[in-house]
Amino acid sequence: MEVKGLRKNYNSLKAVDDVSFYIEKGEVFGLLGPNGAGKTTTVEIMEGLRCATSGEVRIAGFDPRKNDFRFKQILGVQLQKSAMEERIKAREALQLYGSYYKKSMPADELLELVGLSEKKNTYYQNLSGGQQQRLSLAIALVNDPEMVFLDEPTTGLDAQARRSIWEIINKLRSEKKTILLTTHYIEEAEHLCDRVSIIDHGRIIAEGTPRELIDNSGISHHIEFKTENPVSDQTIKQLSEKHGNINLDGDIYSMKSDQAGKPLIHLIKLLEKEANELIDLHLERPTLEDVFIKLTGRRIRD
Repeated sequence: MEVKGLRKNYNSLKAVDDVSFYIEKGEVFGLLGPNGAGKTTTVEIMEGLRCATSGEVRIAGFDPRKNDFRFKQILGVQLQKSAMEERIKAREALQLYGSYYKKSMPADELLELVGLSEKKNTYYQNLSGGQQQRLSLAIALVNDPEMVFLDEPTTGLDAQARRSIWEIINKLRSEKKTILLTTHYIEEAEHLCDRVSIIDHGRIIAEGTPRELIDNSGISHHIEFKTENPVSDQTIKQLSEKHGNINLDGDIYSMKSDQAGKPLIHLIKLLEKEANELIDLHLERPTLEDVFIKLTGRRIRD
């Protein structure tokens, strides 16, 4: 999938403002941003549900604007909100949506995939919120798509239901499905995505793997440690010269560094030379949330 210079204006409002990114085959790619950032509008343009003001989208060589039948056969979509007949049973819903495609997966196989086999004869209105979301995801997979668009699939779910959706997405990853996931949950992007674009006010402000975004942010790791004996002045000097100031509060030493590995290795080697030992160590790594705050000046839920 490739998006180039995508824009969507509503009069003076720039909902999507010059957005560009690509997604490799078999990759889980995340669009991470707060509500109203432009995630859903971008995805709806890619799905062919909304027209762009300008820019280009290509998905497996197809232009979504052309409403090509072949494009629809390779695409699976879970919308942020979906309407379903309340008196339709889970298995019936999958059979109905499967009938719209040239080929479809067996309903029972999909129900097993999303953990709803025991609910196959349950009416939609009697499913819990998490179960309805899992059924919606199964419907998105009914045509065994090459590419799957998941627009905030866990919004409004409790932690347990959210984890169930994560497990399904990880199964899809193992099957080499190409997945575009939009979310405003930091931990979801960190856990699921191979690469992430952070979007805010309609613009992409950072892109990379979660680890790259953190490592390149310039945000310090915070290291605290306690030793069996007081650390020698010579060791403190050598650590400070290479990794920054060492602070002492009571019997706890602390330091900040743009990385954790090298300072810790150096510390352990120096302590060994003076026959000293670590008896406690605490490492606080920067998170994707820290990166977002640094880039935007606010938390993602604000």
